[in-house]
Amino acid sequence: LIFPGNLGPRLSIDESSLSRGELYTIVTNKDGHGGKGTLVAIIKGVKAVEVSTILRKLPRKARHQVQEITLDMS
Repeated sequence: LIFPGNLGPRLSIDESSLSRGELYTIVTNKDGHGGKGTLVAIIKGVKAVEVSTILRKLPRKARHQVQEITLDMS
C-alpha cells in the first residue's frame, strides 16, 4: 500500500511483523502524529532493495521534499 498524498518533509521508517512472521516496513509522516494522513506506505519486506523499489513509485517532486528520515537500525 502506498499513499503519496501523505508524504511530508519528516518521515519515520520502522519494521513490524504483522502475521505469521511476515515482515513489513511501515513509512509514516511524522507530522501526522499518528492520525489521519500519517501512513505513507506499508511495504512487504524489510530489505533496502524491496523498500526503495516501492518508495521510488512516489512522485519524484514529492520525494525531493523529504528533509528528515528517522529509523532504527534493527
